[in-house]
Amino acid sequence: MAGAVDLSALKNRADATARAAAQPPANGDSPAAPASAAVIDVTEATFQAEVVERSLQVPVIVDLWATWCGPCKQLSPVLERLAQESNGAWVLAKVDVDANPRIAQLFQVQSVPTVIAIAGGQPVDAFSGAQPEPQIRQWIDSLLNALRDQLPGIRAAEEGVEPIAEEPEDPRFTAAEDALESGDYAAAEAAYQKILDSEPNNEQAKAALAQVRFTARAEQADPAAIERADAAPDDVDAQLAAADAEVAVGRVAEGFDRLIRAIKRTSGDDRDRIRRHLIEMFEVFPEGDDRVAAARRALASALF
Repeated sequence: MAGAVDLSALKNRADATARAAAQPPANGDSPAAPASAAVIDVTEATFQAEVVERSLQVPVIVDLWATWCGPCKQLSPVLERLAQESNGAWVLAKVDVDANPRIAQLFQVQSVPTVIAIAGGQPVDAFSGAQPEPQIRQWIDSLLNALRDQLPGIRAAEEGVEPIAEEPEDPRFTAAEDALESGDYAAAEAAYQKILDSEPNNEQAKAALAQVRFTARAEQADPAAIERADAAPDDVDAQLAAADAEVAVGRVAEGFDRLIRAIKRTSGDDRDRIRRHLIEMFEVFPEGDDRVAAARRALASALF
C-alpha cells in the first residue's frame, strides 16, 4: 500500500484547510463525530501530526469515508466503538475523502470505505468495504499482536502505563521539518543540506533531503511528460521529468526502468546525471523495498 510519495509530504496548503482542521466537520451526514482522543477527524493539514507522527507510538487506523457512502455509515460506528474500547492501544483517524482528496490520492483509494493501518509512519495493512464486527476485531487483534514489540505505545496502553519518553528532538531537524510543514521546500532542503555539510554520513538527513527534493518535484509533475519523453528518448531532461511523473502516481517500477534504459543509452555527464537522479529516488523508499532492490540490480548491470 505504500505510496510513491512519503506520507510526510501531505502538508498544509491553505489557511482554509488549517481552519477546517481546528474543528470537527459541520456536515450532519458524517457517519459519526469523534468523541475522544481515540477517534479523531484528520485533514490534509493535520495528517502529518495526527497520523504519521502518532503512528510512531501506536497504530493509527485510517477510515477513509464519504458522506454519500452507505457502507461507510455501517462501518464507521463499529470502528469508533472498538477504538474507544482499546484504551489508547490504537487510534482511529477519520478522513472525509471529498474534503481531503490528496489523502485519498496518496493511498490510491479506488472505493470507500477503505481502512488503512499506519505504523511507524508507513501503511502496513488495509481492507475495503464494510466488514462484520468479528472480522474487524480479528484484523485489529492480529495487527496489534504483530506490532506490539515495535511500537511502545501498544503495550503501554494495555498495561496502563505511560510510554517511555522519546529522545529530545534535534533542533536542526525541527527547523527543517517546520519549513517542510509550511511548504517551503527550498528552506527545508537548505536545512537538511546544512546538516549533511557538517555530518556527511547522517543517514536521516540524507533520506530526508531526498524526500524533500522528490516531493517538490512530484507536486509539479506533469503526466504529459511521459508522452513527451516517449517521443524523445534521447532527451535527458524529458526522461527525468517523466520518471518523476511515473513515480509520483505510483508507477514506481516503470519510473525506475525508464531511467535505467536511459543510462544504457547515454555516457559521460548525462549518464552520471541520470544515475544520481535514480539513486536519490531510491532514498525516498523504505529500506528493503523490493522495487528498489530490483532497480539497484538492474542499475549495476547497466553500469558494469
